[in-house]
Amino acid sequence: MRRHGEVTPAFAVRFNGVAHAYLNRCAHRSLELDWVNGEFFDAFGEHLLCATHGARYIPASGACVGGPCHGAGLVKLPLVEKNGQILLESGNDIHLVDSEDVA
Repeated sequence: MRRHGEVTPAFAVRFNGVAHAYLNRCAHRSLELDWVNGEFFDAFGEHLLCATHGARYIPASGACVGGPCHGAGLVKLPLVEKNGQILLESGNDIHLVDSEDVA
């Protein structure tokens, strides 16, 4: 996806049966959260975890609940779920791009 003209990674997770999507950027430092590609939850499956600094976020809201994020949260993305597929929606500052558009 492209946000403010910059190609930015994003991810979606399912928590308590509900899908949520976020920019893949830690609020503490602008680094991707996942320690292994596509792995975002802590060992207990309760929080989204920044593998680099240990910041923890509530999966349903993206709010910071611990670590060096000092109350800053993840950027939540608008999505819809249709026929079992999670689809990000474009917004005022969010534009979806195909992998061919990213060079």
